[in-house]
Amino acid sequence: MTKWECTACGYIYYPEVGDPDSGIEPGTSFDEIPEDWTCPICGVDKSLFEEL
Repeated sequence: MTKWECTACGYIYYPEVGDPDSGIEPGTSFDEIPEDWTCPICGVDKSLFEEL
């Protein structure tokens, strides 16, 4: 699965880990994350992430 990086703070979203604190289960691809999800570190929206 492809990793995605927040261009604002450098947080990396790992699909195999997900974001359990935000209700995103492990194994969830970035495309499957709801559009209203935000970076768990700095709070920017999903549009500011770039594929690695």
